[in-house]
Amino acid sequence: MRKTVGPELSIDRTLLKPGLRLAVGLSGGADSVALLRVMAERSKELGLVLHAAHLHHGLRGAEADGDLEFARALAAELGLLFHEARVETAAEAAKNGESIEEAARRLRYLWFRKLLSEVPLDAIATAHTRDDQAETVLGKFLRGAWTEGLSAIYPEVKSPEGRILRPLLGATRGEVEAYLRALGQGWREDSSNDDPAYTRNRIRHELLPLLEHWNPRLREHLVQMAELARDEEAWWQGEMARLAPQLLFSGRPVRGGGRAQADGDGLAVEVARLAALAPAVQRRLLRFAAEQLGATPDFAATEALRTMALTGRAGQRLELAQGLRAERTPRELRLTVGAAAGAEGMVPAYSGAIPGEIVAPAFGLRIEVAARCGSTESRAAAPGAVATLRNWKPGDRVRLRYSSGERKVKEVMERLRVTGSERSIWPVLEVGGRIVWMKGVELEPEMGIAVVAIPLEGAARESDGSTPV
Repeated sequence: MRKTVGPELSIDRTLLKPGLRLAVGLSGGADSVALLRVMAERSKELGLVLHAAHLHHGLRGAEADGDLEFARALAAELGLLFHEARVETAAEAAKNGESIEEAARRLRYLWFRKLLSEVPLDAIATAHTRDDQAETVLGKFLRGAWTEGLSAIYPEVKSPEGRILRPLLGATRGEVEAYLRALGQGWREDSSNDDPAYTRNRIRHELLPLLEHWNPRLREHLVQMAELARDEEAWWQGEMARLAPQLLFSGRPVRGGGRAQADGDGLAVEVARLAALAPAVQRRLLRFAAEQLGATPDFAATEALRTMALTGRAGQRLELAQGLRAERTPRELRLTVGAAAGAEGMVPAYSGAIPGEIVAPAFGLRIEVAARCGSTESRAAAPGAVATLRNWKPGDRVRLRYSSGERKVKEVMERLRVTGSERSIWPVLEVGGRIVWMKGVELEPEMGIAVVAIPLEGAARESDGSTPV
């Protein structure tokens, strides 16, 4: 084992107790190698029983195979038990309609939980740094996160199987690499970390450096924002635990007092008592109620619920994303969750030849489809080519104009602030298994196809040069 020389690397010792059986998630990159080295050097001092764990994601071919061999050799050099597994991330992403990033993260933490349950381990440590924290906060902010999202990476996450720890959150990426160079310890470089198709890479290499021209202390401020958000979120959780039993009711009121309980009755709040609360508490309470039913309304949906509660009329109904439904009674706002109206399978699909026209009464549209002028691509205009106008479905993806990667249709609609029943019926045009047009956005030209959408009422046209997101 190499001797410790040069600079120390800061770790959060409060997360580490004597006797802790801890596996370090070892990808082979600089951060995870540094975390493993510093833990190995201090394991006796801290009383740790240390393991190393590497997950091969089935991506990057021989490069990833080299990562595995490197991790295995480093664990052997340090005399540590080594755990390894392989998953097929690309296949899982396609199967579940996820991005590669989303699937990789989900599979990684599934495997960590499996390790915690099958191996005598108390916790797994991941090597997230201050830079990761800053990038995560900025990414969450760009997606319109609430306070819990801006909390970003937590130092400790508990699950029934054990704990996930992030002891390296106080260190910067620069400090990590300086520490390794002082040790003479090499690491592996992941080529995908430079791929601009991944949102995190564009934030890391393009957006953050640009913003730091305006404020060189931006990363520090983003990390501070995460800490503030975590503390405020913890306070809100305690406040909701106190208030919810007083203000949220299950079942339906019955004459003579009391409430009748039945499956699917959801939760209700008295509008007069809700109106007496500060707006911040109103939002939190409504969101908390929706979360108890399995829904997570965004800001626009939460405001729609609040408006309905405070100024709505008895008998008014509202249908939002994730099957969340609201009903206004004379005294209450009632929330339930069920299958959304107009869900996939309840709206017909319409097909037509290219070039040609599709009339779709369910969507109130007439779609003209033709080969784009000057296109050299023949697939769209080939004899027998068919375009299908259908309702969107979970897992659908589109490539927005001037965007470097695909996005989920669901996320695009969130950016458009499409909610309620409108969200459940939203048309897309598919050709050859790819979406070439979507209502309300401008897509990257696909397969030489031009699309013009005309409302059946004869209103103004919406072409594939419509509003970009």
